[in-house]
Amino acid sequence: QVQLVESGGGLVQPGGSLTLSCLASGFTFSNYGMCWYRRTPGKQRELVAYISTGGSRTNYADSVKGRFTASRDDAKNTVYLQMSSLTPADTAVYFCQTYVRGTNYWGQGTQVTVSS
Repeated sequence: QVQLVESGGGLVQPGGSLTLSCLASGFTFSNYGMCWYRRTPGKQRELVAYISTGGSRTNYADSVKGRFTASRDDAKNTVYLQMSSLTPADTAVYFCQTYVRGTNYWGQGTQVTVSS
């Protein structure tokens, strides 16, 4: 079955950096685009980044453009989200997501807290 497992979240100071990972299994990872979303209390889930198959194309929310970078390693079935210049507004639970054979799949999420 499709599984997505995020890791790498934690507490980071404003201005700091963090890299999230999402390990995928149960499907041919290289054949699918991947997304990163985040959710903050009281706000809707926000699409943060998208990376296409092969990593040739990426799209970012305006709120993270220039600070976040999505990448993927198909040999490791892993997608990454490099985050820099973090601010308290980036505090959220971050999820990876993909759409396989007509079904949306989500990881369990990883908490990122930006605070001094």
